[in-house]
Amino acid sequence: MSIAQKIIVILGQTASGKSGLAVKLAKKFNGEIISADSRQVYKGMDIGTGKISKREKQGILHHLLDVASPKRRFTVAEYKKMALAAINKIFKKNKIPILCGGTGFYIQAVVDGIAIPEVKPDLLLRSGLNSLNTEALFEKIKKLDPRRANTIDRYNRRRLIRAIEIAKKIGVVPVLQKNPLPYPVLMIGIKKSPEELKKLIKKRLLKRLKQGMIAEVKKLRQSGVSWKQLEEFGLEYRWLARYLQSKLTRTVLVSLLQKDIEHFAKRQMTWFKRDNRIYWVKNYKEAKSLAQKFINK
Repeated sequence: MSIAQKIIVILGQTASGKSGLAVKLAKKFNGEIISADSRQVYKGMDIGTGKISKREKQGILHHLLDVASPKRRFTVAEYKKMALAAINKIFKKNKIPILCGGTGFYIQAVVDGIAIPEVKPDLLLRSGLNSLNTEALFEKIKKLDPRRANTIDRYNRRRLIRAIEIAKKIGVVPVLQKNPLPYPVLMIGIKKSPEELKKLIKKRLLKRLKQGMIAEVKKLRQSGVSWKQLEEFGLEYRWLARYLQSKLTRTVLVSLLQKDIEHFAKRQMTWFKRDNRIYWVKNYKEAKSLAQKFINK
């Protein structure tokens, strides 16, 4: 007997506990998890991105982890295509797809069916843009397409360069055309106070450094990932790349990285606050209750 096709989304700020909550819900409601994280798609980027371990998965199948090489750009259009294929695969098993992550644009691309402009990469243009700092890139997109500048993550170099590339090819980034999923979707967000989140970020950062995050970045470099590419991945990879080039001390590394992750978490919440479909919860009990009602509808 087939079950009604429904989708659950678990989202929230970095370090808020999304992965653990998604696993618990997947175990409770016969689900499989689809990662919605723009860096966990890359192979070899495990500790720095907080990729869930085999033990933490507790036997729950996870999709869209380790699907791309860090030496090339992975686009949101590619993500959307793969995520929709994973959703259909999970439905065929009579299971519930649980989309879990903190990359708001990835989630929106899937849930709202955003049509991503098909513009081929312009390597010459990218080469020139790569010589500019992030602030200059943001100023450029502001002049080319002010409307897109209002929604873009102004610190995400990859996204800024891509937006400039599209704007130069087709004038402006077009109004996002939407073709929402034809299934009911429950969006659950994990809410943490700023003070609690700050502590969680600090604790996780120190844990990752102990786990070998620096060695992971060294390995990525040895495999052919350039310093520039590491910088573009942002956060942990940006600051560790600078540390490994002796541009800052370990004490400064931890301090600056902590602040950068905190700022990133604020930007995530700014994005999520725009979506009034999200039910904010404090714990598993609240999430389970929401999921139960949604599934039984």
